[in-house]
Amino acid sequence: MLSLSARCGPLAPYLAAAAHIVPAPRKPLVPELPPGPKKILSLDPRRPLLCRESLFGQASRGGLVVTSSLNAPASVRYVHNDMVVPDFSYHRRNSVQDTTKSSQDSSAERKTFTYFFSGATYLLSAYFAKNAVVMFIGSMNPAADVLALAKIEIKLTGIPEGRNMVFQWRGKPLFVRHRTQAEIDQVAKVPLSELRDPQHDMDRVKKPEWLVVLGICTHLGCVPISDAGDYGGYYCPCHGSHYDVSGRIRKGPAPLNLEVPEHEFASEDLLIIG
Repeated sequence: MLSLSARCGPLAPYLAAAAHIVPAPRKPLVPELPPGPKKILSLDPRRPLLCRESLFGQASRGGLVVTSSLNAPASVRYVHNDMVVPDFSYHRRNSVQDTTKSSQDSSAERKTFTYFFSGATYLLSAYFAKNAVVMFIGSMNPAADVLALAKIEIKLTGIPEGRNMVFQWRGKPLFVRHRTQAEIDQVAKVPLSELRDPQHDMDRVKKPEWLVVLGICTHLGCVPISDAGDYGGYYCPCHGSHYDVSGRIRKGPAPLNLEVPEHEFASEDLLIIG
């Protein structure tokens, strides 16, 4: 500290210090002399220290406090005595304000508060995380206008017997055919061995008089023409695929039958698609 104060230069006046003569851990180099007449060591505090800063009046201004030792040489050290210890009482809990009591006496109370606060924080975090995940997944659901077209209702009273009507469902053409009894008997007699995509007519309809299929050719996605072709059902003029009145492929490059969408009959004259 003495060398630090001596090297501080202009900052030396701001270092308030006190000088203490304390025993050093080193042993004396010369044997101890027999005690002589007792003398009182006195230092003149007005006498300047022999250092560079003392020549300019910038040495430490703390008063010297002298102590003596009988069996060891003395050394001078400077220690600051103007430091203010901060008071953290405002940030401490009431249960640990008393410095004469052990903090272990109130540890159970403090742990209860800590665990309760931590648990509440975890529950709130989980709740907000759950809401964020639900909102994110919900954003990937179909829009309201798409859901409105997911199901459509068709009045069957407007479709005469022997006619095919075209509707739009989910952006695709939908064929609804009111078959006659002759058409029903005709497709029922076809052997499955003659079909490219074997499927019985009764497996494709829920009511024999009503055929519901998507109007998309299974070859390249064209839209077939109804009441045309060699089998009186549907015909795709793009590549020459022929379907019967059950929507089954009978001739041409199409590999599969026309798709039957999910549908149900809510009543005798109401059909729900989807």
